[in-house]
Amino acid sequence: MSSNDVKPRVLVVDDSAFMRLMTTQILEGSGEFVVCGTARNGFDAITQVHELNPDVVTLDVDMPEMDGLNALGYIMSETPRPVVMLSAGTTAGGKDAALRALELGAVDFLLKPSGSISLDLRLISERIVDAVRAAASANPAGLRMLPTATWTSVNSRRSGTVRLSALPVDGDRATQVVLIASSTGGPRALAAIVPRLPKNLPAAVLVVQHMPPGFTRSLAARLDGMSDIHVTEGEEGDALVNGRMYVAPGGYHMTVCDNGAGAVIALDASAALWGVRPAADILFTSAARLFGSASLAVVLTGMGRDGAAGARLVRLGGGRTLIQDKATSTIFGMPQAALSTAGADRLLPLNEIGPAIAEMVEAAAYVR
Repeated sequence: MSSNDVKPRVLVVDDSAFMRLMTTQILEGSGEFVVCGTARNGFDAITQVHELNPDVVTLDVDMPEMDGLNALGYIMSETPRPVVMLSAGTTAGGKDAALRALELGAVDFLLKPSGSISLDLRLISERIVDAVRAAASANPAGLRMLPTATWTSVNSRRSGTVRLSALPVDGDRATQVVLIASSTGGPRALAAIVPRLPKNLPAAVLVVQHMPPGFTRSLAARLDGMSDIHVTEGEEGDALVNGRMYVAPGGYHMTVCDNGAGAVIALDASAALWGVRPAADILFTSAARLFGSASLAVVLTGMGRDGAAGARLVRLGGGRTLIQDKATSTIFGMPQAALSTAGADRLLPLNEIGPAIAEMVEAAAYVR
C-alpha cells in the first residue's frame, strides 16, 4: 500500500480554475491529503462524488448551473460525507448562505480571499488545511441535515422585520445564566437547540460560537428568526434579561460583570485564547465568578478544548454542566475535553439538549 492510500482523498469544487489550482496545491503541499479530482459546478461535483467517492469535499458556494447549496443538499441527503464550504461572505446574502450550509450539514466554511488573491491564499493556507483535517476526522453521524422545517423557518417567521428589545424591568433581570460553547458543527447544533427553548426561560443565555466577525450577527439573526426567545449579538453594556440569548461577536471576548444595577455584558479585544476570540473559557470564568451556583455550562461540538477549564470553574462554584455526547457531535474534541476536565451532570444527544436546558433552569429557579 502506498502512502497515498492512507491519506484522505479530497474533491475540490470551484468555478474558478485558479481557485481549484491553488486549493489543490495547498492541500497536496501539506503532505496530508490527495486531491482525487476537481469540479467546476454543482452538477459536475455530484457526478464526481459518485465516481470518485472522496473522503472530503471542498465546495464553493457561488457557482453557475448548480450552486454550492443545492449541491450540498444533494450530497448530504443522498451520499453524506464531510464538506467544507468556501464563501465570499462579504454581503448579508453571502453570510446567510454560509450559515445555511452549516445547517445543511457542512462541517465548516472558509472565507475566500478578498484582496490580493495570491497573498490572501498564502495567509489562509493553514486555515484551509486545518478545516479539511477537521472534516476528515468528523463523525459521520453528526453530519446529518437538520429537518427542513427547522432551517427554512428563518425565512418564514419574522421575515423582513426588526424587533426592538424592550428596556428591562427589575423582574426581567436574569438571576441565572446558561453558557454555551460551540465551534465546528456548532451552528447546526445551535439551530437544533435554540428553537426548543421557551420564550419565558428564567435565565439569560450567552453563546460563544467560534466565527469570524460579521458572521456572528448573521447567526444571531437566523437563530432569532427560528426561535421563541429573542436572540441578538451581544453588545457592550447589554443587561442580562430572562428569555434572551446573546451571541458573542466575532473578534471580541464576551464577559459578564455587575454594573451596580445588575449583570451586563462587557466586550474586549484582548489576546486570543486557544487561538480564538471570542473564547468560551473567558466567558465561563466571568460567569462562574458572578453567578456561582446559578450557572449552567453547556459544551457542544467543536475542535480543541475551549470551554473545558471554564466548565470546571462553573462546577467548582456550585453550577452544573451539560455536554453533547460523542454520537451526535460533529467533532467530539471540545465535549471530550470538558468531560475529562469538569465532568458532566448530563451527557446528552443533540435532540435532548434543548429540553434539558429548559428543565434544569426551571428546576433551579423553583429551588430559588
